[in-house]
Amino acid sequence: MSNIQTTNLPGGLSTAPIGSTLTAYAAPDPTVFHTYFNDFDVFTAGDWTGTATGSVTNSIIAGDGGWLGLANSAANNDIDSLQLKTAGFLITAGQQAWFKTRFKVSNATNSNVVVGLIPIDTTPIANTAGISFSKLATSTTLNCLVANASAATTVSVGTMADDTFVTVGWHYSGSAVNVFLNGSKVNGTTVLTNLPTVALALTIAVSNGTAAANTLTVDYVMATTERPSTLG
Repeated sequence: MSNIQTTNLPGGLSTAPIGSTLTAYAAPDPTVFHTYFNDFDVFTAGDWTGTATGSVTNSIIAGDGGWLGLANSAANNDIDSLQLKTAGFLITAGQQAWFKTRFKVSNATNSNVVVGLIPIDTTPIANTAGISFSKLATSTTLNCLVANASAATTVSVGTMADDTFVTVGWHYSGSAVNVFLNGSKVNGTTVLTNLPTVALALTIAVSNGTAAANTLTVDYVMATTERPSTLG
């Protein structure tokens, strides 16, 4: 049985300050946040810059809610990476930001995975800045990396299993980053240092740790930042 309940506000709901441009706008102010959300019911290749070694296939695959599959080829170190073409996100001190995604990988041990916000980079597995979720080959441990100029804080998030979805996210409060796994805050994960200071692009990448192909499947991804000012 669904636990979803509704609150009906037929007159509308405004989040704009009284006396500002959108005071009478009968919905939450959409200019407060810069948001990218993709549920992958469709995949538009032209929105992304791809980096690949070998033959790769990026396509929507069957699954409830829309799934994007990144399938690489079978040589060791073969990579399949997608980045939004513009580095459109910036972590700004004092202003909140959020990231949330649900994904799985076919082989949880013999694969490298990166999903998150990093600079535009043709070697995303070895990125040195950003806030991203990362899993290295030979390990099933999923980490969250908060990095700037090659200095990184690493948070152990959890353990991945073959072909098994995890839901992960982070929240930057304006002063610190908190990390979440399957809807719950990971204990002791408040990160205060190494916040990235460069522009970041949404990135999804998988590479092989052995001579066997891997598929990274992403259900959805959301990245959002608080704008510097929404008044007026």
